[in-house]
Amino acid sequence: MALLLASAGCAGLDGGSVAPAPGSPTRVQVERLLASVRVIAERPHPGGYERGCKSGQACVFGESWTDDYDGPGGHDGCDTRNNVLAKQLAEVEFRAGTRECVVVSGALDDPYTGRRIAFRKEAARDIQIDHVYALAAAWDMGASMWPPERRVSFANDVEVNLLATDAGTNQAKGDSTPSEWLPPARANHCFYAGKYLTVAVQYDLPITAADNAALAEIARGCP
Repeated sequence: MALLLASAGCAGLDGGSVAPAPGSPTRVQVERLLASVRVIAERPHPGGYERGCKSGQACVFGESWTDDYDGPGGHDGCDTRNNVLAKQLAEVEFRAGTRECVVVSGALDDPYTGRRIAFRKEAARDIQIDHVYALAAAWDMGASMWPPERRVSFANDVEVNLLATDAGTNQAKGDSTPSEWLPPARANHCFYAGKYLTVAVQYDLPITAADNAALAEIARGCP
């Protein structure tokens, strides 16, 4: 079940109005997703999560930003990171001779901070790609039982689960879930709630009771 995130305004959680965030879903859309997602008491910790793919490492979600997967953007000759940048940035320029693959510059309207950030290839580390539903959280919530191919597709899902954001924000989020972390820009909370729940529903991943409460509170402030 995919959610079409339509542009709309968003109200603050304290009842005050804030600037509308592009892509914000309505209260009805978020509540429909909340009604569809599985809720569990707490996040389990089955162990065994290892993202690294060096010799001797488990590589449980496959090589980072691989092009070798089935799904949108897969097997197109361009790695996932560049696919996300090309999809999300404005004013994109590509490296000559890469068949519009390697992004060398552009402008990011950051979905978490609300700021516009200039992207330059020489400072590529300033912008990172976030898994909205973090890989470690997904592993704990059920992905540890998936076949490897499904985990690789999940880790590279450019349509649903990946967003470019500034490095500091991505690192602050880590593998947190909505009860532990929300975007710094409050106007973007409705957008984030819709994205997180869309991933959860599409991949049949649960949310915790605490996440459910946090997202329900956000929904009440959506337009």
